[in-house]
Amino acid sequence: MTEQNFPWGHAKRFNDFPTYFKNMFDGRVQKVAVDAGFTCPNRDGTKARSGCSYCNNKSFQPDYCGPEKSIAEQLQQGIGFYSRKYPAMRYLAYFQAYSNTYADLVVLKARYEEALAHPQIIGLVLGTRPDCVDAEVLDYLAELAHDYYVMVEYGVESVQDETLERINRGHQFAQARWAIEQTASRGIHSCAHLILGFPGETRDDLLNQARVISQLPVENLKLHQLQIHKGTQMAVEFARQPEDFGLFSAEEYVEFIVDYLELLNPKIVVERFVSQTSQSMLIAPKWGLKNFEFVAKVEKRLDERQTWQGRLYE
Repeated sequence: MTEQNFPWGHAKRFNDFPTYFKNMFDGRVQKVAVDAGFTCPNRDGTKARSGCSYCNNKSFQPDYCGPEKSIAEQLQQGIGFYSRKYPAMRYLAYFQAYSNTYADLVVLKARYEEALAHPQIIGLVLGTRPDCVDAEVLDYLAELAHDYYVMVEYGVESVQDETLERINRGHQFAQARWAIEQTASRGIHSCAHLILGFPGETRDDLLNQARVISQLPVENLKLHQLQIHKGTQMAVEFARQPEDFGLFSAEEYVEFIVDYLELLNPKIVVERFVSQTSQSMLIAPKWGLKNFEFVAKVEKRLDERQTWQGRLYE
């Protein structure tokens, strides 16, 4: 297959997010994270209080984010950082911390609309759990999507119910399937977030995950390697029984990602392969690679193997 024949219409051997994003918008657009003060049913006692076993929200939240500041203040600080280099840039408000559809609709409307009132904000990206949306919330988001870019980013994490139970996720994969299908049916953009390498999941399990996700009407995909963060239940488990954790080396993960991409629906936009976190929060694995360096390794290996996203997709 030549580059002209790749379904996404450019020379990269996978359907990459930067090109997709650039083509979607006329000009530069950047996500700006905000913490709107939401919580999570795994933390407020509705389902649990300890949270998911792998999760420490501090591992990915920017320093300027905090619910003690208004949404408008957080956006202004984030925009101020980017606008020094790109004055004409526009922005998406990225509701990232915890479950950002987990509140009464009147509360959601107030917080989303505070963000959309900023003159440089052209849409919303809402990180949430698939068990934290219902028809009422999705109907409201569909209304917003008539005038703004709206993306719902679902923490799916695994397609295996046994894994979801082990990591104290508090929902089954069927709820993720329902949420993604209902979101797509309303014309709302969607993204699935998946973590690769949980204890108990084999290589075949993970490759089958690519096949399962490929059958869903999801637009974007965020992948990342399992990481052990300080302050989590998984860190305790790792200290007690490290032999249960088959953590990828960087080289193994590059090769695995190429295998995964071969099975993945070519229509799905791959937003990322890896997660980067503060080294002060990270226990393992410590690769010492930045995101762009990892992407370059994947691109090199795809070229060496003369393969591409979806080559084995059925």
